[in-house]
Amino acid sequence: MELSAIEPGHYRRRVNQISLGFVAALALLSVAFGSLLIALFGQGPVASGESTGHFHLNLMGVVLALALCSAVLAGLKDKPFMAEVMLVWQTKQRHNRIFRKLAAIQAAAERKEPEALSILSYYHDSRIQVYRLDNNTLTLSEVVREQEALAERLAQWQISPPPFETAMLDRY
Repeated sequence: MELSAIEPGHYRRRVNQISLGFVAALALLSVAFGSLLIALFGQGPVASGESTGHFHLNLMGVVLALALCSAVLAGLKDKPFMAEVMLVWQTKQRHNRIFRKLAAIQAAAERKEPEALSILSYYHDSRIQVYRLDNNTLTLSEVVREQEALAERLAQWQISPPPFETAMLDRY
């Protein structure tokens, strides 16, 4: 699996646009749904300073808004506008899957298993890419050192691991 080249500035703009749009739509729809539910199912006038008793209707409005925003976002995930964001999101999902199996993968890499070495190589390379895209400079140097150490071991052992495939993770 090859890493795609993504321009960091463009990626950050897209993430910011999508996040801002999601938050704005969630806020507006929450208020709109809450108001609509109160108008339809709310009690009559309430004395000044008393609780309206509409908390559950407002909460239901927020839940409905969240469901609608999530459904719209899920429907848009295959659009070209979301391509880079979805690619990074899928890469982060693979990172989580690798991280959960990292101890077993590292042990297999010490035994010079080509698939484990391929997974580790992909893991380090893709983490570097994602950290640069997210402007995470705090831990980037540590990942670069891990990648360089792996590259040195591969050169020392004279091993060229096969290209990474997600199916390789099923073994560990």
